[in-house]
Parts: sequence; C-alpha cells; structure tokens
Amino acid sequence: MKTKFETLVILICMIGFMSCNANEKKETAQLAVLNTKTHHPNKQAIKVALLLDTSNSMDGLIDQAKAQLWDIVNELSYAKCGDEQPNLNIALYEYGNDKLNGEEGFIRQVIPFSDDLDEISKQLFSLTTNGGNEYCGHVIQTSLNQLKWGNNEDDLKLIFIAGNEPFSQGKISYQDAVKQAHKNGISVNTIFCGDYNQGISSYWKDGADLSQGDYMAINHNHATTYVATPYDDNILKLNQKLNKTYVAYGNIGRSKMALQAEQDDNAQGYSEENAVSRTVSKSSHLYKNASWDLVDAEKEKGFKFSDLKNEELPSELKNKSTSEIKAYIAKKSKEREAIQTQIQNLNEQRRQFIKSQQNGDDNGLENAMIKAIKTQAKQKKYTW
Repeated sequence: MKTKFETLVILICMIGFMSCNANEKKETAQLAVLNTKTHHPNKQAIKVALLLDTSNSMDGLIDQAKAQLWDIVNELSYAKCGDEQPNLNIALYEYGNDKLNGEEGFIRQVIPFSDDLDEISKQLFSLTTNGGNEYCGHVIQTSLNQLKWGNNEDDLKLIFIAGNEPFSQGKISYQDAVKQAHKNGISVNTIFCGDYNQGISSYWKDGADLSQGDYMAINHNHATTYVATPYDDNILKLNQKLNKTYVAYGNIGRSKMALQAEQDDNAQGYSEENAVSRTVSKSSHLYKNASWDLVDAEKEKGFKFSDLKNEELPSELKNKSTSEIKAYIAKKSKEREAIQTQIQNLNEQRRQFIKSQQNGDDNGLENAMIKAIKTQAKQKKYTW
C-alpha cells in the first residue's frame, strides 16, 4: 500500500526520471546525515521487535495493536535506567499472510528498528490479514538476522510474537531460533491468541521458556474498552496547538509534517481515546522528529544554524538572518515545552480517573506486553 508521498514520487519519476533520481538521492543523503546526528549509540534503549500473525483469523489482534500502540508507548515513556530515560526502538514484522513471499516463509519486515513513531503508526495501520501459513521459528530467526540489536548490555532487548497456530510449524526449528535469541541477550515473549492451555499444548509456552521470556494468552477478539474522561477534550485541543510548534525543513519536511497529520487522523478515526493517547505520546521524550523539525533538530549535538540552506527553510524563515531564525525557533521551543507540560499534567489526572473506573479486565495485548516488559526490565535495573 503506497502512501500519498510515495505515489507523488512515482509520478514525478514518470515525468522526468533523471530529475527524480537526483532528488531521491538528495533526500536519501539528507536522511542518512540526520540519522547519524540523531543516533545516540551509548544511551540505553528498549528495543522491541513485534512479530504479528496477519493470517485471516488475526483481525482482532491487529485491531488491538492499532488501538493500544500509543498506550504502550506512553507506559514505556516513564521507564528509567538509573537517572537516564532510555530511548525506544520498535521493529515490526508480519507473518502468516498468503500475500507474502512463500519462499521467504510468508514473512515481511514491515519496518526495522525505528524511533519514528509516526512511521511506525503508519505501517501498523497499513496491515491487513489474509490466508495462513504461520512459521514462528522462521520469523524469529529472520528478526534475529535482519535487525541491528547492538551490543549495549544495558539495552532491554525483547521479541514479542503473537499468533494462534502451533508454534512448531515450519522448517526452521523454533527451539534453535529461541535459544539463539537467548544467547544474544534477547528475550522471546510469546502471546497466544486463544485459550491458555491450548497455547501450552501447541508449544507457545515452551518457546518463551527457552529464552526466559514470558508466555501469555490473550483474547484477541476482545474489543478495547474506552473510558472517557473529563480531560480528553482539553488534551485534544492542546494537540492542535502542539502541531503549530513544528517547523518543517529540508526535502522531507513537508512530507513528514503531512505524515504527522495523517497519523493524528488515523488515531482519531479509530477512537477518541486513541487520539488522546497519541497526543500524550507526542508530549513525551520518546516523540522525536529531529530529521525534519528544527525545534527538535536544534537540540541535537552537532547541529549548526549556519549549516542550514535557504532553500531548505520553510517560507516563514526564508531570507532571514541566523539570529532571526534562532529567535523564532527559541520561541517555538518554549511554546512546545509549555504545551507538553500542560498535556502531561492533564494526563496524570486522566490516568487517575481511568484507574478509578477500571473493572480489572486486562486480558489484552497492551497489558500482556507491559507486564512482560516490566518483569524483564527489573533484571536490568530499569524502574518506573
């Protein structure tokens, strides 16, 4: 499924291949430079590879993932390792879908490890279900081989694999794949979509035990319940103000700002609660956009206003002096910090309200993942 931006690129290429190729190389080069600037190799990270079964019976699972992505991100935003707030990197795979390449095990890497939460949201909302050949060992092995897990011993490295067919299917041994993960310091957590005992008899618990991960069973067809709070409307109004503090620049700036708006719409289209949770995520330290937003970019080590080219700037900053640009970004930064603080304060009241209304029904993807993450995080001295 192509995004509007990808379709636009294709049309431009049809009009003039040479021009398009030059622009594409320029954009790729900018992304490479910015990714280098915003990468913090020595900072602790929570690395989560989410492997989702997208066969016909898994519509409910995908639905829960869409509904609960932002709640999971919000919970992880409160994590600390010592005095540091760790980064969050999420990778996404789908497996068990007959539309995928059978020679590659009906597996697709949807997105590698990324801290671009808008991109992760876009890819998650693009998933559809079809058919069913679910090879758990194969997709685990593929994620071990393809993803850059790194060598930082303080990183929390987790695989979550969810599905409902026997864990032992496929030519690649799940035992071998899971043992290799454990050897590499990666926990494999299995989420069986169905009856707890059925998951045990179909080897999902064994898959988790071999890497000292957690085994969980969830009702994947359980509809996510929405607890409306008196704070929701104000949080959503603050989201509109928050969006006005972003200052897009460079070749990718405009498309990334459009992506931000698109994911706001996706969240709102799913439910108001989802939109509120996304807004809270956007107020946290995990929502970073230094690759296209000058307010975030200015905070990065090595950033220099003098490196900016006039043609990369938005219309309101073109032909402005460096001092004028600095003053404008400082103003936007101050506005953003104030809005984010307001959102966080309202969300704390919202969390307390939701807690008072909950009935104890937590048999869903979000709670299963959070419980497993917190349990394993204690071993690496992560706290909440």
